Amino acid sequence: MKKLVIAEKPSVARDLARVLGKVPKKDDFFENGEWVIDSAVGHLVELYMPDDFDPKLKSWKISNLPIIPPAFDLKPIAATKKKFQQLKKQLKRKDIELVINACDAGREGELIFTYIYELSKTKLPAKRLWMLSMTDNSIKEAFANLRDGKDLQPLQDAARCRSESDWLIGINGTRAVTIKRTASRGRQARRAASPPRGLRA
Repeated sequence: MKKLVIAEKPSVARDLARVLGKVPKKDDFFENGEWVIDSAVGHLVELYMPDDFDPKLKSWKISNLPIIPPAFDLKPIAATKKKFQQLKKQLKRKDIELVINACDAGREGELIFTYIYELSKTKLPAKRLWMLSMTDNSIKEAFANLRDGKDLQPLQDAARCRSESDWLIGINGTRAVTIKRTASRGRQARRAASPPRGLRA
């Protein structure tokens, strides 16, 4: 059985493959008898947009605000969907017994992996590779001291909270400001087009 390592960027996957024993490249990932090393290209998964759960919300109206989703569902980002599908396929392989989150050590790295893991619906156990630098010794030490995925639950919760609050504030705030500005400009244009009262016929 093999272990799947998911890095945040292809360059990191390449460094990990080298340090783990020059794991050979296969297509755009690395694999030998023990390791499968693949990567995201940053964020591959995003939260549903308003019209994904209600087509009527495609129209920007004040009467539609505030928009609060019934659930924060996930979908692949269209531009990188092919890469997500590849990682999903890796996570479903019968010869993989463990997945290792090797995304950047921080809130965003945790979120990138968490969203991929959840949307793929994998049941694989997860470990965390926590690297504070990319030196060979640091990488080897991190692999020798893999952390349980549950140890990073507070960081994962913080990342998810930030993502969902950004959605709520960003979606509602952007729409409210845009609608108000558009209405204000419309009123100004109408006033500019109308002659002063004393000059009306």
